[in-house]
Amino acid sequence: MNEYAGKLVAITGVGRAGQVGETLAQRFAQLGATVALLDRDEPALQERAADLERAGHKVIAVTTDLTNPDAVGKAAAQITNSGKTPLNALIAAAGGFAMSGPVAESDFAAWQKQLQISLITAYLSTRAFLPSLRAARGSIVYFASAAALSGAKTANMSAYAVAKAGVLALMQAVSQEERSNGVRANALAPTSIRTAANVSAMGADQAYVERESVADAVQWLSSDGSRDITGQVIRLGA
Repeated sequence: MNEYAGKLVAITGVGRAGQVGETLAQRFAQLGATVALLDRDEPALQERAADLERAGHKVIAVTTDLTNPDAVGKAAAQITNSGKTPLNALIAAAGGFAMSGPVAESDFAAWQKQLQISLITAYLSTRAFLPSLRAARGSIVYFASAAALSGAKTANMSAYAVAKAGVLALMQAVSQEERSNGVRANALAPTSIRTAANVSAMGADQAYVERESVADAVQWLSSDGSRDITGQVIRLGA
């Protein structure tokens, strides 16, 4: 199956083994795409790239600080030949979770980190890759969270919830602004995903969203079959 043969897909946050980014990279590579992987952890990033290359897949691995505007701009230029190579999909998967405690007792650094790793990374990646996404009339898939949806329990994790709510607002703005350019933007809002980090922290017996289910949703939102879908949020998990 080579649905993405000859197409370029960029995925942020593909470093550590056992995380969502690894599964997404494997999925799109198996579908024939050239996958561009971005992460700040160079050793882990190179391991993921080497795994894919050994399987015969096409990979571009770029180590970059996704919270640094200049660094992200240079990475995007490298991957897309300064915007000349069309980008079919941007998967903004970089992020992370941490409790921030009650707002009255919260640490500013914890808040700042959550905003940086989830919202700022998504914003800077979007801004840098939009020229090549327009050329391909491509798709952006953002990673929000069920914690950012109406009625969610957010006590003691307000920094994470606010960051993910910001991702949803960013997605809506991009969807509206880029519709005329043929670029569509959507978001996933999963509950806890079965990642190595989550299993280590919470145990294996929790009710998780499987990484393969996440990849299924991202694949569909990036495909021609969802060409008319934009500005939507898909919740995953109970």
